[in-house]
Amino acid sequence: MPKQKNDILQGTLGLLVLKTLEAQGKMHGYAITAHIQQASAELLRVEEGSLYPALHRMEQDGWVRAEWGTTEKNRQARFYTLTAAGRKQLAREQESWARLTEGVRRVLRYA
Repeated sequence: MPKQKNDILQGTLGLLVLKTLEAQGKMHGYAITAHIQQASAELLRVEEGSLYPALHRMEQDGWVRAEWGTTEKNRQARFYTLTAAGRKQLAREQESWARLTEGVRRVLRYA
């Protein structure tokens, strides 16, 4: 049986990270990936090689703010929080996702 692919669909990582930070508040990178995996019932996996460049881009775009802090395991890590601009971007991305999924649903129903 072929291995199931559960990597994040291109373009949805930002949406998932922004939504996670909106719902959970300040988090470090590993906690973000763990939350997405747990919240998706293990259906989605975010690789570190994708997450950290995305977080860096979001920070440059002003959607998230990062600061150094200490994890629950007493390690130094960057903690990310959603900014006002990030909340606006999240709303745009949720609207875009809704349009996309509606379009896919219509094609699947029609075909």
